[in-house]
Amino acid sequence: MTDTVPLPHALPSSRTWSGIHPSADSAADAYSARWIPDQVRDDGGWVAHGVDHADPVAISGTIPAPSAPIAADVAWAAFVRRDRAYDGRFVVTVSSTRIYCRPSCAARRPRREHVGFLPDGAAARAAGYRACRRCLPDDVTRDATAVRRALTLLDDAERPLSLADLAASVGYAPHHFQRLFTRATGLSPAAYARDRRAARAVAALRAERNVTAAIYAAGYAAPSRFYADTAALGMAPTAWASGGAGERVAWCVLPSPLGALLVAHTGRGLCHVAFDEGVEALAALLPAATLVEADPGEQARALHWLETAAVPLDAALPETQRRALFLAAVRAAAREEGQTYRVLLRLPETGG
Repeated sequence: MTDTVPLPHALPSSRTWSGIHPSADSAADAYSARWIPDQVRDDGGWVAHGVDHADPVAISGTIPAPSAPIAADVAWAAFVRRDRAYDGRFVVTVSSTRIYCRPSCAARRPRREHVGFLPDGAAARAAGYRACRRCLPDDVTRDATAVRRALTLLDDAERPLSLADLAASVGYAPHHFQRLFTRATGLSPAAYARDRRAARAVAALRAERNVTAAIYAAGYAAPSRFYADTAALGMAPTAWASGGAGERVAWCVLPSPLGALLVAHTGRGLCHVAFDEGVEALAALLPAATLVEADPGEQARALHWLETAAVPLDAALPETQRRALFLAAVRAAAREEGQTYRVLLRLPETGG
């Protein structure tokens, strides 16, 4: 077997690939065979497959779980469209130049018969390839680590972090890290930080039951920023502090790319969204509100927010972070709709 995966268009036949890059490590060959299914062995036999290649979703860019095997035709399609979502999931080897690249490398695409796929840079270097100097494929791991660290810093921050401070904490220049973070998560650092502040504001309102106390408990230096962040919480801060008293809250459970979501909203907008929760959790969150199952129109509104939300692109992120980012994106979509609605009807921002 070769060190690189034969191309998906190659059919079982007497043609073999053993003369291209023969491997001296049978264990590495076995590992590669497990990593990408549907490859053609040198003897013309098929490696057992686990992906339905007739499924158009698999070709359209849906990102498999980080541990899921990637079929060779899916890897090739990602490489052709320079799909950044697959950076870090595999590297592309080019036999004619002996280099390996990220799937998103901006260089001109080589001929298909010169292309193979390996799980990471270490496997490519062991096979005699060198890293592309244009796309720097070995930096993918460093980038992903920086994004994960930045998310943790933003989750734990008691006071706002500037972009410069955040980038310096993970060892990047501010503007470069802004692009890197946004590409990996679907949100800018500022947007994610704003969502975290709003979540802390809700928690403070529930704990303090007093708007003024909640403002400072949530880490706000002034009420103005607090009211700006809570304008998209579906109800006034005083209503949150009273457990939703006087509010009608429509709820539904909808599917999403990362699991089933409980979505709850008022006439003003989204007030709660969470994975793996039911109406019982919502009743505990808003004990004084009137909870009703969403009608078809209200379900369509909630579904629109989910469809608008940007799914985090970096499949290498931990599931907890991907889910947190998706929830933030749903809230951002609802917030944008609410801002448009208020502009059209000239409604004031939600006050106390």
